[in-house]
Order: sequence, then C-alpha cells, then structure tokens
Amino acid sequence: MRTLRAAAVAAILAVDRATKLWAMRDLRLHGPVRVLPFFELSYVENTGAAFGVGYGSNAFFAVVSALLIVVLLRFLRKWPQDDAWLQWGGTLVLAGAVGNLYDRLAYRYVVDFLYLHHWPVFNAADSCITVGALMLAWGLRDDAPAAKARAS
Repeated sequence: MRTLRAAAVAAILAVDRATKLWAMRDLRLHGPVRVLPFFELSYVENTGAAFGVGYGSNAFFAVVSALLIVVLLRFLRKWPQDDAWLQWGGTLVLAGAVGNLYDRLAYRYVVDFLYLHHWPVFNAADSCITVGALMLAWGLRDDAPAAKARAS
C-alpha cells in the first residue's frame, strides 16, 4: 500500500509540475484563457498563501511547508495503514505541499493558474491539499473507526 501511495505522490507531482510549466510558458505570455463564463486559466505568481494572506512571505511559507511535510510523514507512519481516509488524505496533502514547496524554492513564488471567479487563483497542488485536508478531517472525527480504535 505504501508503494501505491508513493506512486500517487509521484504522479501528482508530475501533473502539478507539467501544468505549472505549461502555465509559465503559455499563460504568462498569452494572458488569460476563458474556459467557461465563471472559470478561466490565468497566470499568477503567488508569494503568500491562499486568499492573498501573507503576500510577500514566501520564505516563511517555505519553512511552514517543509515542517508540514515532516509532520505528515511521521503521522502517515503512525496512522493505521488500513484507514483510507487518513492515509490517502495525508498522501494528497503531502503531494500538494511538496509541489508548492518546489515552486517556493525554485522560483520564490507558487505558480497559480486555475481561476474560478470570486475565488482566489489556485493550482493542482492546492486542490490536492484541500481535498486531502477534508479527507483528514473526516478520518479524524470522533466517530471515525480509527478514533474508536484509539479510544478502546
């Protein structure tokens, strides 16, 4: 199962890198591309976190990302291997954090390009972090099977 999750991380990182490289090459030069009335592809260099929080704090968020990755790796080893919510949720957050950390270290900003109007611009890594965090929240709830096993 660990091999499958490692392969998933590698695949997510490959998709994240490929889409960000495409955005840097094409969207940066040719501007936004409207896909639907409420969705467009629009290149943004993000030095902060989601919703513009901490704009210009790339170094701080790089450190936070690195710490998150270390903590997640420890938790993934401790959580029950058969708890899909925790293992796959943690795997998605891990892959997204690594993808965005790569950008922060290589470019000093995160490449964002998916724009749902009235929502901050984001990327594939951000999507993985969001879905993974929701999965972790579900797996860590008090009535989850893993929580019941820990309590007994």
